[in-house]
Amino acid sequence: MAIIKIQQVRSAIRRPADQKATLKALGFRKLNQILEKEATPQILGMVKKISHLIKVVE
Repeated sequence: MAIIKIQQVRSAIRRPADQKATLKALGFRKLNQILEKEATPQILGMVKKISHLIKVVE
């Protein structure tokens, strides 16, 4: 599987509980944190759900 790097660029404050839970499930703890994840359909679905809070780093 391919590896993608994702970075949290916006805060989870004043966001719905399901979006906060998705950030936590991906493993984000801090703003501007960069994580490497495998590009599985489950991970890509979570990335799409919170695409306004994160960005994919090349």
